[in-house]
Amino acid sequence: MGLKLSTLAYVRCGAETLMLRRPDRANQGASADDKGARPVTSVKAEGQTGRWNGLGGKFEPGESPEVCLRREVLEESGLDVEEAVLKGIITFPDFDGEDDWYVFVYLVTHFSGTPTASDEGDLYWVPTADLAQLPLWDGDHHFLPWLDQPGLFSATFWYSSGRYQRHEVVFHR
Repeated sequence: MGLKLSTLAYVRCGAETLMLRRPDRANQGASADDKGARPVTSVKAEGQTGRWNGLGGKFEPGESPEVCLRREVLEESGLDVEEAVLKGIITFPDFDGEDDWYVFVYLVTHFSGTPTASDEGDLYWVPTADLAQLPLWDGDHHFLPWLDQPGLFSATFWYSSGRYQRHEVVFHR
């Protein structure tokens, strides 16, 4: 068993959050706006069918969390991160059946550029108040509200065969 380091960024612009939607392979290329989201791009990608997520990905050798954050947001959206706040760290023990994942979760508060297509999925500006209505990873429903709380969180989320089991969290204020 090993470990993976990654970042997860939620880019905010006013009352909206930029979300990545993995295409439904059965309907790839179809225009999806069934959740009241305002589309930015429409692309095709392999991925977690129909799930929505923030932007991010795995560290490359020698990267700090902040460098990984900036690179991943740029690669997945074309946006340059100008300011981001580390909101928490999430541990996912044995998440993929092989490795523990450690995810640095950021709230991007200032950026430049215009969102553009990538191979990761479709990008949408979604009203932040509506995020919980999207088909997210089950655990995301628990930690997304923590992004708007002061301080830092440290959480562990357990999944088994891709299904949420439970979580524990400590808040540092």
